[in-house]
Amino acid sequence: MINHIWFGLIIIGVITGIITGNLGQVSQAVLQTTEQGVMMLIKLIGPMSLWLGIMKLAEESNFVDLLAKIIKPVTRRLFPKLPTNHPALGAIMLNISANMLGLGNSATPLGIKAMQRLQELNPESDTATDTMCTFLVVNTSSVTLIPATIISLRTAAGSNAPLEIVGTTIFATTCSTIVGIIADRILRRVWS
Repeated sequence: MINHIWFGLIIIGVITGIITGNLGQVSQAVLQTTEQGVMMLIKLIGPMSLWLGIMKLAEESNFVDLLAKIIKPVTRRLFPKLPTNHPALGAIMLNISANMLGLGNSATPLGIKAMQRLQELNPESDTATDTMCTFLVVNTSSVTLIPATIISLRTAAGSNAPLEIVGTTIFATTCSTIVGIIADRILRRVWS
């Protein structure tokens, strides 16, 4: 679907350029932005490598597991229908911990694993359970303590204070998670 939207936008841009007589400027803008995109990617390699290395160290040193233990009381309250010590709860805690540390690449497989474990408890395989919906909300709106990708982008763009975004990111993601959980609880009552 997204490919169709992008293709449509490109066609509209070219047609608009032809109609307005600015096709040369459209071509020049396309070439300049693609060059800027490549340069941005090259600048991102260094900071992203640094942050991914730090995050890998956190993962290998069991800091992610420690964080999972710390947030266990919260996850028990968020997912009360999950049996105690079910493997799904462990996968959920690891996914949330990875998201909190900005480990996007590591968080995705953990999220998929958690959803597979939740599906094992689902009596209706073609309908998501309340627990699955809550997990999706928490995963999507997750609290992020270290926004590694944003920090890398700011560094690549030449920011003098790339870490300046950390406080506002924590605040924004905390708000989004709280609102998501409240909406989940309200909509669950409306549709059940």
